[in-house]
Amino acid sequence: MSDNLQIPFNFDGKAIPDRHFSPDGYKGFAGFHKYWGKKPIEVWRFLIENLTLPDDIVLDPFLGSGLIAKECVNRNCRFIGFDVNPISIELTKLYLCPPDYTDLGKAIYGIERAVKSRINSMYQLSDGNIASHLLWDDEQITRVWTKRGRKREELNLTRLELENFQGAEEYQPKWVRELRLFDNTRINSQKTFTINQLFTSRALRAIDIIKEEIEQHSGSLKRALHLILSASAGQMSNMVFAVSNRGKTKGIETDKIEVGSWVVGYWCPAQHFEINAWNCYATKANKLLKAVEEDRYSKTSAIPVSLEEFQNKEEAVCVQQGDSEQFLKFIPTESIKVILTDPPHGDRIPYLELSEMWNSIIGLDSNYQEELVVSNAKERGKDIPTYNRKITSIFHQCARVLKKDGFLAILFNARTDCHWQCLSNLETTTELVYLGCYPSVYSAGSVLQDNRKGGLKTDYVLLYGKQINEKNRAKTVAAFSNVKGWTTRYPKESD
Repeated sequence: MSDNLQIPFNFDGKAIPDRHFSPDGYKGFAGFHKYWGKKPIEVWRFLIENLTLPDDIVLDPFLGSGLIAKECVNRNCRFIGFDVNPISIELTKLYLCPPDYTDLGKAIYGIERAVKSRINSMYQLSDGNIASHLLWDDEQITRVWTKRGRKREELNLTRLELENFQGAEEYQPKWVRELRLFDNTRINSQKTFTINQLFTSRALRAIDIIKEEIEQHSGSLKRALHLILSASAGQMSNMVFAVSNRGKTKGIETDKIEVGSWVVGYWCPAQHFEINAWNCYATKANKLLKAVEEDRYSKTSAIPVSLEEFQNKEEAVCVQQGDSEQFLKFIPTESIKVILTDPPHGDRIPYLELSEMWNSIIGLDSNYQEELVVSNAKERGKDIPTYNRKITSIFHQCARVLKKDGFLAILFNARTDCHWQCLSNLETTTELVYLGCYPSVYSAGSVLQDNRKGGLKTDYVLLYGKQINEKNRAKTVAAFSNVKGWTTRYPKESD
């Protein structure tokens, strides 16, 4: 292989095992927080392992879940990442600089001692049982369960007891800022939505109680405790649908009601579960604690710094919140070896709007104006022409900062040709050359994607190179040709 290419390909001429592209699911840090549009870590790991050398600089202008940053640090690469979503930055910093395992355990235990009994008192029944799940149907509680070990046991309550649970006075939270949403039928949101429509007064009181304890901490511990709260908020909300009539199509009659999850924007179904808020927090706390324990013996993580510090002091990681179109202007020409990114795919996911509940609970502010997205919220003015202009500008900047013989790998898919315009024109407007692509499946199914008409089931990994001569291009294509589904045709040609 040419010395100019300098890529440690791990290919030996045999087919690459499907495990690279048949993800195992989200585990450890990757499974801790929902984050919309999260992609399989195996995809990033494969590209990092096969396109980089230690000390190479990797750039991701759309950080998203932030998992790619940790993979780069583990590979001894330097990393730069940007995102307009504040919770994306907080998650990335958590994964790069998790708190000490013992300190986190003590903090969680301290919160449990301070708040568990107070929160459970709001779910306590006259017989002393603590409700774990309440089933709401048309604004009335119809069934209640308690936990016996790991199992739910339904309780027989009087109508008066049920009405007492329903009759809580509306609570205005002190530690949660009000929602800033838009009229967007795509995600079932309205500009007039308040936090009280998404949560019961019990849940909001519990969130306030937990937040008040979190505020006693600082640094990485406070970040971790806040993110546990945001990660558990979905299951505390009125958006947890109830699964009933399972097996009806097979003629099996059952009154069993299963607990669903928060899945579709801000939809509060008429029949939904209210789950004990402390149980939700404890579940996510244990999940993060386990992830931190598993990570204790991995590579020491780097502390994210500003772009200026990264460049002047040769630091390991730069992570910044803001518009990548603006940040890219400050990156020197031909200074980045590899760009790996998963940009917003047109109108598929309005990240900031969907993250608003998390950001409001943690107390983070979002700059909606800076977001690259096609939004069905017309008042935002985020239409397809605006999207194409902005993403084209960003990828032109990416082409400028990429080194010769460098690579750009993009995860992307969209239903209509207009969303592909920014990528299909890259070869004619930059020094980038399209090398090929392969399909990438998701780690976990999505209720929304699986049931929406025209829902997409995979992404494509599109690979571009900058000023790669024909000989090196042929070697690169030959190496990647062993990847299952690899083709040198453009995705839209394969439809």
